[in-house]
Amino acid sequence: MTNVIEVLQQRNFIDQLSDEKLKEIVKNPISCYVGFDPTADSLHIGHLVGVMALFWLNKYGHRAYALIGGATGKIGDPSGKSIERPFLDDKIILKNISSIKSFLEKVLGKDIEVVNNNDWFEKIKFTDFLRDIGKYFRIGPMLAKESVKLRLESQEGMSFTEFSYQVLQSYDYYHLFKHLNITLQIGGSDQWGNITAGIELIRKLTHKTVYGMTFPLLTRSDGKKFGKTESGAVWLDEKKLSYFDFYQYLIRVPDTDVIKLLKMLTFLSLEDINDIEKQMSTSSYKPNSAQKILATEVTKFIHGSEGLKIAQNVTEAASPGSDSTLDYDTLKQISKDMPNIKLSPPDIIGKKYSDIACLIGLTSSKSEAVRLVKNNGAYLNNKKVLDPSSIISEKDLIKSTFLLFGAGKKKRILVTIEKK
Repeated sequence: MTNVIEVLQQRNFIDQLSDEKLKEIVKNPISCYVGFDPTADSLHIGHLVGVMALFWLNKYGHRAYALIGGATGKIGDPSGKSIERPFLDDKIILKNISSIKSFLEKVLGKDIEVVNNNDWFEKIKFTDFLRDIGKYFRIGPMLAKESVKLRLESQEGMSFTEFSYQVLQSYDYYHLFKHLNITLQIGGSDQWGNITAGIELIRKLTHKTVYGMTFPLLTRSDGKKFGKTESGAVWLDEKKLSYFDFYQYLIRVPDTDVIKLLKMLTFLSLEDINDIEKQMSTSSYKPNSAQKILATEVTKFIHGSEGLKIAQNVTEAASPGSDSTLDYDTLKQISKDMPNIKLSPPDIIGKKYSDIACLIGLTSSKSEAVRLVKNNGAYLNNKKVLDPSSIISEKDLIKSTFLLFGAGKKKRILVTIEKK
């Protein structure tokens, strides 16, 4: 199959196309881009769909660009937001840009170029922009955009700053079309209004036709946004989320979501994915086998073979009943790659297991810790805890330094004892 649009449709990757002609257009090489705003110093797993889109287009012979919104990041995209984003300091934005650019260049490789829209916006005078570009936008259609309507109907409303965002993103598309001959903008489904505004601006300025494509936002089967946890976003930068935690998040994906994610977040063939789906309905299927494949493929793609190896080694060492020896050297090696709480001896020695479980965040309350023990889900150093009132003693410490707490088969927290 040589048509990338057909490939992406079969992988449930496409939400909307601006024109069905795009299926014919991509039979010849074109240039495309996906935008990423530097609202944090790392992308999160929700951005991974956009990264995958660039890879698929590049894989099928098209020229792909990643745009970092150094200028638009100062404004903040109102799409999908119920309140205005807090403005970021310029120094923070520059730091975020540098971090995201390094990540994209590492993951995307040399075949996909990274550009920054501040490179052209910083050269434009505000009054010139209003005169030359603003005149092509009509308030009626701008107000009709879904992201604008939702905000206008809310108590928060929308500032002129946010309202102008679609004009800036539209100009991005025009600039990239004019200077790099980019004819396809790709984004999440919440970007549809911004993308079509850019298509219309280019038509008015050049009388040429360009195209847009959106992919569905990653959501779980229960409707919640994929990539959000109690502790925050699932970051793609290992400095913000360890290899272990990243791998474990994917291991914990529900069965109802794993096939969709295998299609959208991996390069496994559809034949292989269909085989996995069939196996999941058989009695011989081992629970979480599909999730392990997902976690392996995605972790290797984002963090490389070394990151995957670390994640798998930590997972093995931290598994209840694991054959891996929980000695000092093993725990020292994995201490940087899993949740690690530092406590002093008085904080933990002589205290109840249930109290410590709550203190370190293994459970949300002492009563939940008691229930965890009674339900046979509590572990200390990979051994099952049978009494919630059991006391932590010095003999439990591994070389007087480490304790490994566990809840069920997946959640692990390492406690490091720091002596003054």
